Amino acid sequence: MTVAAPDADCNPRYGANARIQISVADSSGAKVVNTTSAMNDGGGFSYTFVVPARTVSGQATVTAVPYNLDWCDDTGRNNRVAGAAVVQLQRASCVLPTKPLTIGR
Repeated sequence: MTVAAPDADCNPRYGANARIQISVADSSGAKVVNTTSAMNDGGGFSYTFVVPARTVSGQATVTAVPYNLDWCDDTGRNNRVAGAAVVQLQRASCVLPTKPLTIGR
């Protein structure tokens, strides 16, 4: 299974050593994958894994959020580019982004 995302179109400036936190919860709610992987400065990433045998069949959820960052900065300031010249902010939803994944046997 591969979880991937293209670069964001808003120049988030995550940095050269950015990481993405990836979690997969099976239909029972148990986390069967919970790891970090490399993410580029623009937010793009690709992570491939084998679905663990213990995963319960049915509707699972996948989440991927920037690791160790305030990925939803609703304070009105961008805490990743402190000291930068004028930075245009874009408000975003702070709801945890999830995608469905159907696990079958």
